[in-house]
Parts: sequence; C-alpha cells; structure tokens
Amino acid sequence: MIPEKMLEVLKHDGVVAIATLGEDGPHMVNTWNSYVRITDDGRLLIPAGYMQHTEANIAFNSNVLITLGSSKVAGNRGAGTGFLIKGKATFVTSGSDFDVLKAKFGWARATLAVTIDSVTQTL
Repeated sequence: MIPEKMLEVLKHDGVVAIATLGEDGPHMVNTWNSYVRITDDGRLLIPAGYMQHTEANIAFNSNVLITLGSSKVAGNRGAGTGFLIKGKATFVTSGSDFDVLKAKFGWARATLAVTIDSVTQTL
C-alpha cells in the first residue's frame, strides 16, 4: 500500500505535518521524515515527545491527515514530491510499537501509530 516513491522520500530530509480534529477544531503538529518508521504490516510509527493536543484530538476523533515530502525526490512535475496520507491513529505507551521507537528516540513519551487508509502523491 505504501508507494516506493514515498519510501524514498522518507530517506531524505523533510517535514511531516500531522493534522487532527478535536472538540475545539483542527490542530496541526510537525515532525521529521527521518523519525517515521514503517511496520511490516504497513503502519506508520512516529515518536511523540509533546503532542498532547494531538493525543487529546485523537482520543476524540482517530482520523488523521499527514503530509510529507522531499525536494530531493523527483515528482510528477519535476524536482520534489509529496504525499497525502489519510488514516486512523492511536497513541501507544507500551508494547513493541512503543519499544522500537523509545530505543531510537529516548525522548519519546509515546508512539503515534497510524493505520493507513489511503496514500496520494500530491506533487
């Protein structure tokens, strides 16, 4: 389900934007491409340091929109490409999904685990 080009993007520097919707409206937070891990079953694992507002929103509504990209990977119209990911998210504070990220990112208090519904190349 994850396109090869998106896997290539994740190997390069870039910003990841995570949008959620809570009782008080939309919220957006950022992280880095290099922080995102992909599980064998195609889920995204993202370390969460702060992200308390994001966590509260996901408790209210698990739908997330994520964008990521890199200027280093050729896209549909030239240099640079990006992706829009739609999915469902949970915050995980124990178990293998948490342990794998905590070992790499000692500052992580939780793992944002995203089950992907769709991936669309946007550039």
